[in-house]
Amino acid sequence: MKNLHDVQKLLKKFNIIVYVGKRKWDIELMGIELDNLYHAGVVSKKEYMNAKLILSHEHEIEEEKEEEEDVVIDEDS
Repeated sequence: MKNLHDVQKLLKKFNIIVYVGKRKWDIELMGIELDNLYHAGVVSKKEYMNAKLILSHEHEIEEEKEEEEDVVIDEDS
C-alpha cells in the first residue's frame, strides 16, 4: 500500500466506498471505517498501520492546502 487509492481499494474489498464530497472529510471517514475493520479483526495490524499512516499524511496535505487558501483569502481582504 503506497497511496490513498490503495487505501480505497482495501476498503472496497469490504464493500466500503467513501465519498462525502470533500477530500478531507473522505479521508477522515476512511480512517473511521478502517478503525472498525481493524477492531473487527478483518485487517492485519500491518495493513491497518500502513493505511493509517497514508491517511494521516494525506490529511496533513489537505490541512496545509486549507491553511494556504485561508492566507490567500486574508490577503485579499
